[in-house]
Amino acid sequence: QVQLVESGGGSVEAGDSLRVSCAASGMTFSNYAMGWFRQAPGKEREFLGGISRGGGSSRYQDSVKGRFAISRDNAKNTVYLQMNSLKPEDTAVYYCAAAASPPYVVRERQSQYDYWGRGTQVTVSS
Repeated sequence: QVQLVESGGGSVEAGDSLRVSCAASGMTFSNYAMGWFRQAPGKEREFLGGISRGGGSSRYQDSVKGRFAISRDNAKNTVYLQMNSLKPEDTAVYYCAAAASPPYVVRERQSQYDYWGRGTQVTVSS
């Protein structure tokens, strides 16, 4: 079965950095574009960014552009989200997702993703 497992969340202070990871199994990882989303209580799930199959193309939501960076290691079946200059409003559950895609394609819509992790909590205090 396909499984995506996020890890690396936790509690940090504003201005800190954190890297969360998403390990995939049960799939040919390199055939999937990967995306990161987040959801705060009472809020809609928000697209943060995505990365193409080989890591050569990426897209970011304006609210995190310049602070967050996505990378992937296909040999490790893992995608990463590096978060810098964290703000209290970044507090949310962070999800990774996988979308079957052609090369160089980044998916941005929730409906385009085939598999989802269960999320990891990130809490940013003032």
